[in-house]
Amino acid sequence: MKIFNLYGDNWDEPRDREGWRIKEAFVGHRIGGALIGASMAEVEPGSKLWPYHTHHANEEWVIVLRGEPTLRTPEGEQVLTEGDVVCFPRGKDGAHQITNSTDAPIRVLMLSSMMGPDIVEYLDTGKVWATSAEGPIMFARPGPPVEYWEGEE
Repeated sequence: MKIFNLYGDNWDEPRDREGWRIKEAFVGHRIGGALIGASMAEVEPGSKLWPYHTHHANEEWVIVLRGEPTLRTPEGEQVLTEGDVVCFPRGKDGAHQITNSTDAPIRVLMLSSMMGPDIVEYLDTGKVWATSAEGPIMFARPGPPVEYWEGEE
């Protein structure tokens, strides 16, 4: 059995991009999870965790461990408090983004059902990320529609 402490400072990946500064720990990998994904992030003041997005195959949850993150969903923005848990269902109704609008770091645990393949849609920019069970297929903006039989011999 593997153990990971959510109140420790064991990080796997820092991100040092203006407006997106975080530290992330891949909790699910560290404890040997295969069906439920988990990552913990500490988000610096004035930064966002990820762009506004939704998953079409996976349900995600956020659990607030420290601070007061601002949650953006299709219903608008609201401030969460320590201990709050929110579910983001699959599809556009589950679109979400976490922002730190406070003066201190916030810490959240993100859980995911880890279904593959998945399509992630970035609603502000129109980008789409499609993955197979083996990994990425494409990351692009959709072009003009095509007919089903176009280019088929």
